[in-house]
Amino acid sequence: MSHVKYRTADVDGFNVFYREAGSPGAPKLLLLHGFPSAGHMFRDLIPLLADKFHIVAPDLPGFGQSDMPPRDKFAYTFDNIAAVIDRFTEVIGFDRFAVYVFDYGAPTGFRLAAKHPERITAIISQNGNAYEEGLSDGWTPIKAYWQDPSRANRDALRAFLTPDTTRWQYTHGTPDPAAVSPDGQNLDNYYMARPGAHDVQLDLFGDYKSNVALYPAFQDYFRTHQPPFLAVWGKNDPFFLPPGAEAFRRDNPKAVVKFLDTGHFALETHAAEIAQSIREFLAR
Repeated sequence: MSHVKYRTADVDGFNVFYREAGSPGAPKLLLLHGFPSAGHMFRDLIPLLADKFHIVAPDLPGFGQSDMPPRDKFAYTFDNIAAVIDRFTEVIGFDRFAVYVFDYGAPTGFRLAAKHPERITAIISQNGNAYEEGLSDGWTPIKAYWQDPSRANRDALRAFLTPDTTRWQYTHGTPDPAAVSPDGQNLDNYYMARPGAHDVQLDLFGDYKSNVALYPAFQDYFRTHQPPFLAVWGKNDPFFLPPGAEAFRRDNPKAVVKFLDTGHFALETHAAEIAQSIREFLAR
């Protein structure tokens, strides 16, 4: 049951690559990755859960091995990414599922949940934010681009796209950087080096303001539908702060919040702990 299959779905002409494991008859779990990664970030988590769940982890449009069409053929916005993943779940037959959201996966998954609340059985948010108090000062240069989308402000964000910054995202806040495998970060940097990839990511930096604008709608969804909710958070994340995790309980009082002594990519150091938290949470 833990063997992973590697597949590609034709989503109305858009090829979405995904990893799949577990029995098709088991409860469904959708894993949504973040920047600058892809479904490979779940490589340690999937085998720890595949005995209990039917797991699917797609690469978001423009990431990993999913299609990255030219920007004049596909507008790289979070609305469009969510629309492709929404349709992807229908194509593969994910009609009711729990969703694990991380980083960019959060505004993607929260859009799906708000649009189709009847399809969502539970939400696991691992450093996936929906509250302004969760945004650190690390967002300041990106916010400057939202306010003034000038060439200078856009070019200033290219510092986020360097191999050194990717490595820093993986290791910052971890108790022992030597315990973080270089495999995931090096694969991320490989995909980032593709022609056109930087401008795709800069477009998404600019459009991230649409996610913040939707925070009130996401919060209304949490209040109205009260989905079973687990926030498991690397407490040393330089981008998404612990108050963002704690805020989920304001709108969903039964939300479970757990902090881990690690950084943004918590699965790199705490996959076993996160898997156990998910098993206990979803068993209820």
